Amino acid sequence: MNFTSIFFYSLIAGISTIFGTIIVFYKESWAKKNSVFLISFAAGVMLTISFLYLIPEANELFDKVWFSTFIGFLIFYVLQNILMFHACNEVECSIHHIGTLSAIGLTIHSLLDGVAIVAGFEANYNLGILTTIAILLHEIPEGLCITGILFHSKVSKTKIWLFSIIVAISTPLGAIFSFFFLKNISKNILGFLLSFTAGSFIYLATADLIPETHKKHHLLNTLFFFLGIVLVILVSKIL
Repeated sequence: MNFTSIFFYSLIAGISTIFGTIIVFYKESWAKKNSVFLISFAAGVMLTISFLYLIPEANELFDKVWFSTFIGFLIFYVLQNILMFHACNEVECSIHHIGTLSAIGLTIHSLLDGVAIVAGFEANYNLGILTTIAILLHEIPEGLCITGILFHSKVSKTKIWLFSIIVAISTPLGAIFSFFFLKNISKNILGFLLSFTAGSFIYLATADLIPETHKKHHLLNTLFFFLGIVLVILVSKIL
């Protein structure tokens, strides 16, 4: 992949956070009612990409796939529980920290998303596209949550927009950095990065997204979860 393509895909993924901000500002009641279905959909996408594509691809390059998957899981556990917001289908949901720590945590998360996109494309084009889709779908509900919490905490719209933009541009910044440092890397490092990404996706889906869907029991949650699975399989066949 050339620099322009990497920048484009990572920028699209990053901008999805801003899309979540727009929804809360202009469709707040709709966001409260329906964002849980997007969360279910994103969880299905992330788990499918992790188990059917990222881990098998990493296994062909690296012999400690499950160890690095576990490391990815643990690191995102720390990020989610110490430095950043949890994804949430209600804008009034509980949080750990508001302010500097949250901004730092979400920025780090977005930077790592950029690294994951480049690692995916370094493995092969299809995996890069699938990784981008997974990140994009996860960032939208995250944007809904962040914006909703700050909005109801009486933070000014100007500061909320600035916060969303910083988080959004961190993804392409992470991708740009990775593009120059991950080119022609060894198979072992690439395998580590792919399985690390899988671990982060598995954590986000199972510990962050799916528990939120259980707070609002609805048959459509199950439907959207499996739609996410089907979408990934169909996209992989088309690419």
